[in-house]
Amino acid sequence: MPKVPSPCIDVCKYKRGGHCIGCSMTKPQKKLFKALKKPEHKQAFVEMLMLQQDALGKYGHWAKAYQRKCAKKKVPVPF
Repeated sequence: MPKVPSPCIDVCKYKRGGHCIGCSMTKPQKKLFKALKKPEHKQAFVEMLMLQQDALGKYGHWAKAYQRKCAKKKVPVPF
């Protein structure tokens, strides 16, 4: 299984109750993703993040930016 890239899209500005305005992750979530070792755990994290973004709203731009990031790294998009 190929390496799953971080859901971070390099915006990293924390507003909206501590959530990044780019990817919706909190600082503890970013730390947690970096600590995950197995690709299937990282993929599950990305899926959880998508559900979180749907619940919070206002993150419609993230999917397109993450797809570009995956394409640049030549990795299939995990969703």
